[in-house]
This record gives sequence, C-alpha cells and structure tokens, in this order.
Amino acid sequence: MALLLLLFLANILTISEGTCEPGIVKQIHLLRPRSGAGGNSIPGLSCLSWRLTVETNNIIGWKTVPEECEEYVGHYMLGKQYRKDSRAVAKEAFLYAQSLKLAGDGKDIWIFDIDETTLSNTPYYAQHGFGAEPYNATLFDKWVMEGAAPALPESLWLYNKLLSLGIKVVFLTGRHESQRNTTASNLKNVGYHAWNKLILKEPSKYSGKTAVFYKSKEREMLEKKGYRIIGNMGDQWSDLLGTNTGNRTFKLPDPMYYIS
Repeated sequence: MALLLLLFLANILTISEGTCEPGIVKQIHLLRPRSGAGGNSIPGLSCLSWRLTVETNNIIGWKTVPEECEEYVGHYMLGKQYRKDSRAVAKEAFLYAQSLKLAGDGKDIWIFDIDETTLSNTPYYAQHGFGAEPYNATLFDKWVMEGAAPALPESLWLYNKLLSLGIKVVFLTGRHESQRNTTASNLKNVGYHAWNKLILKEPSKYSGKTAVFYKSKEREMLEKKGYRIIGNMGDQWSDLLGTNTGNRTFKLPDPMYYIS
C-alpha cells in the first residue's frame, strides 16, 4: 500500500494525458495486470465481477470493500483503467451537452457532486485500505479540512468545456456546511474557478435522511427557482436517483464506498 501511495505522489508531478488540458496533473500510475489467458486460476479475478455489480448498483448497502479485493481496488484507482473509465464518461457527457440548444437565460445548469467526482480523495483512501477499512468520519473530515484533494482530471476537463458552452455549474455535495470555506478554496486551487452555487448539507436540516432524500430536495428547490437541470454527474447512485434528477445523469466509477 505504501508503494502505491509513493507511486501516486510521484506521478502527480507529471503532465496528464488524453482529454485533459495542459496543466492538469497526472495522478495515476499504470494499471498492473490482474488477469491472464493461460487458463489458470488468477488471484483477485473475482474482484472484477464484484466491481461490476457495485458500479451497476446490483450490490447495495455494502459497508467496506471485501478484504480480498483491497489490492485490486487500489490498483484500479491508481491505474490507467480508472482514468480511461472516467474519460469515457466525461466524453459522453460533453457530446450530450454540445448537442443541446441552450435558452441563453443563465438557467441551464449542470450539477456536479464533489467527492470522487470533481475532487479525488485517493490520497486519503490509499492510506486507509481503498475502502477495505471501515469508514472513519473523524479521520475523513480531518483530511477534508486540509483542503488538499486534487482534481479528478477528466471532470475538470468537462467542467471547462461546459463553461465554454455557456452552461452554469452547481456543486451539490454531502459535505457539511461547516466545511464550506475549505471546500471552496480546494475547488479553486485545483482549477474550478467559478460556479453558480455551492450547496453543502446542513446536518440539522437533514439529520437521519438519506443522501437520495437530501439531494432530491435540493434539486427540487433549484427547479422551483427556475433552474433547468440539463445534466447531473456523480460517483454514487445516490447522486443520481430520487426526484428532479435532471435531463440526463452520468455515473463516474467509484468502487471504494457506498452512500445510500
């Protein structure tokens, strides 16, 4: 695990490739092969199927990554395949956005989640089992308050493309209101320089409510104010399910944790 983190930090100094614009740092090292064609039993191969069922929302309510899949998930998150998967989603989202005829009144908005959507917490999870360790809110909040999360390069690329089309951006996150200033600074420091709204959760208002309920209610309020949600992107199904989900939703990969 320590080696994976060192490789992650080393690559953060190099320039990204593919759809990412110059200046967006590369954050991943090459995916290490986890399968073969020799007909032998390949350790960790079943984790491919586990990730598929997680990403398609067929496994729900899970608490941690299976212990035997920790190394596989780590290699995926720090590897080329995660970047390719994210890039495929971002490209499709841009092609869709590019095809739209906007009203031009500033009410066409695109909703982005933050964690594992626009900002990456991979440096944190690399030190905590890539989701194989039980979630620790105290430790994670401490990481958030450092304001050191890098951008997910493919999402930053899409963000800039959407702005160039005249689409307004709204960030809707499960982070708490008390983390607003740190989150805003973190977003700006990694390239998200402008947005229409940054919506964070008020714990007293949504105590005991699911993420689906919280995000549905906030999207409903946006639409009541006259906004049109033309796109909605997140790494969790709870970002995309419920009501007032928008004209189209786009799911980014994230096999490290589940939020209901």
